[in-house]
Amino acid sequence: MEIDTEKRAATATAAIVAIAVIALWLQGRVWWCQAGDYVPWSWEVWSAHNSQHVVDAYSFTHVLHGILEFWLIGLIFVRLPLAWRFFIAVFIESTWEVVENTSYVIQRYREATMSLDYFGDSIVNSVADIACCALGFWIAWKLKFWKSLALFLSTEVILILTIRDSLIINVIMLLWPIEAIKNWQIGM
Repeated sequence: MEIDTEKRAATATAAIVAIAVIALWLQGRVWWCQAGDYVPWSWEVWSAHNSQHVVDAYSFTHVLHGILEFWLIGLIFVRLPLAWRFFIAVFIESTWEVVENTSYVIQRYREATMSLDYFGDSIVNSVADIACCALGFWIAWKLKFWKSLALFLSTEVILILTIRDSLIINVIMLLWPIEAIKNWQIGM
C-alpha cells in the first residue's frame, strides 16, 4: 500500500513539473539563455545571464524554499505521508515559477528590487529551481529542524555577504520595498 502511495505521489509530482514547463512555454519563456551562452551556471547576478542557466546564485534561495516548505507543510499536514508532502512542496514551487514569470511579477522585480534588468527565467532555470526546492525539502527531512535551521541562516548570511540579496531580503523587497535596502544592494 505504501509503495502504491509513493508511486502515485511521484507520478503526480512529475506531472505538475511537466504542467509548469508547458505553462512557462506558453508564457513565451525561452528554453535556455537568450544571450546564447550554454555554460550550465552563471554566478553574476548583474548580468543578462542571471536566471538563464541551470544554476545561479539564486538557486540557493530555492533550496531555502524547500527547507521552509518542509517545515510548514509538516506543521499543517502532520499525518500526510512524506511523499505527498513532497508533492505539495513541488506543487507550490512549480506554481511560484509560473507566477514569477508573469509580466506583472517580472515588472514588479524591475521596479522594487535590485533586479533592474530582470526579464524572467529560462525554462531550464525554472526546472532547476524546482529541483533545488525539492533538494531543500529532502535536506530538511534528513537534517531535521535545528540543523536545517542552521543551514538556512548560514545560507542567508552567505548570500547577503556575496550578492547583497537573500530569500528574506528578496521577499521583503518584492512585497514591501525599502529604498535603503535597494540602495545598499546596488551599491549606492
